Amino acid sequence: MSYEKLTPPSDGETITVSRSGKLQVPDRPIIPMIDGDGIGPDISRASRRVIDAAVEKYFGGQKKIVWFQVFAGAAAIAKYNDVLPKDTLDAIKNHIVALKGPLTTPVGGGIRSLNVTLRQELDLYACVRPVRYFRGVGSPVKKPQLMDIVIYRENTEDVYAGIEWEKGTPEAQKIIQFLKTQMGVGKNLRDDAGIGIKPMSETGTKRLMRHAIRYAIKHKRTSITLVHKGNIMKYTEGAFRQWGYELAREEFGGVTVTEEEVFKNHGGTPPKGKIVIKDRIADSMFQQILLRPDEYDILATPNLNGDYLSDASAATVGGLGMAPGANMGDAYALFEATHGSAPKYADLDKVNPGSLLLSGVMMLEYMGWTKPAKAIVKGIQGAIKSKRVTYDLARQMKGATEVKTSEFAEEIVRHLP
Repeated sequence: MSYEKLTPPSDGETITVSRSGKLQVPDRPIIPMIDGDGIGPDISRASRRVIDAAVEKYFGGQKKIVWFQVFAGAAAIAKYNDVLPKDTLDAIKNHIVALKGPLTTPVGGGIRSLNVTLRQELDLYACVRPVRYFRGVGSPVKKPQLMDIVIYRENTEDVYAGIEWEKGTPEAQKIIQFLKTQMGVGKNLRDDAGIGIKPMSETGTKRLMRHAIRYAIKHKRTSITLVHKGNIMKYTEGAFRQWGYELAREEFGGVTVTEEEVFKNHGGTPPKGKIVIKDRIADSMFQQILLRPDEYDILATPNLNGDYLSDASAATVGGLGMAPGANMGDAYALFEATHGSAPKYADLDKVNPGSLLLSGVMMLEYMGWTKPAKAIVKGIQGAIKSKRVTYDLARQMKGATEVKTSEFAEEIVRHLP
């Protein structure tokens, strides 16, 4: 493992994957970490503080995370003159599991989203976002405690693999004329239209669904809902629905049952131990997560549907500051804050580290270190109960005291069980 400008820690070991696909985690795993841009360094320091304290408390020094700083975004430009250097990609590939703060991507042409690039370069095809409520956090809905879902969002296709041609360009005109004259479709296409293509494949859909069902089995989840706009887009969104059902039936028929079969063959009551596979139209699902979130467990979605559904779900439990996320594939797992870099708050020690910290909790669970993971969740709940929280939570909580990012981290440590 040679790098251009990085030196891995000498006091740690590398996570490996067995032939059967099982993660092999040593007692001192090296975890690459991208602090990120804007508020990234503040929330990264706070998250490491809490994670290290929980690991120390539960393992008494027998186990420890050995952090390995790697670079992307502004810090990478300063060090490499490159927003995403090969060193960083190689470090994540070599060490399997990584944690990442938020990165800034300029709006407009020139540079594509670094988050998207990381997902595509590492083939992290599943964006996994659990959304749950912490008692005491302000919410715009009456019963936020009903929200406990996991959104499985396809990470490499749909709009993330979108191909576009700008209005008025020769390429756009060529596509428009081709559709009208050669394909016999698009007669209502205007000549001043921009043109876009969004690919969605059977391969991409089925591997997402496979990952989601395995997650459901491991975490004892009871249903998976395919979310789509198949009533309009039959061969992309509609095919996503069809392929999801096919995968469940062909590879997991012994542990799954469709919602239709539940009502037709089982009187409306799912057989014990079975995962119910169902589907909903995307706009209807948006309503359901606000009105009846307790009827849903895992949502499996194409890219765009999962994007807005995960943010809307997070809003009901206090916002993106309390929403963790992971980008996962067959080989690598990158855990990250789900919000942006908020550059106006950079270096102010002000912003809630909860999203990145809870992503760290997901990372610990993925590594099999469940006790410190559970302890951090209880520590966060204890800090919220004490009402000593960062500004985003304080403004939603009556009688709360606003504290700094670092002070909130110490409050969480103080409440570790």
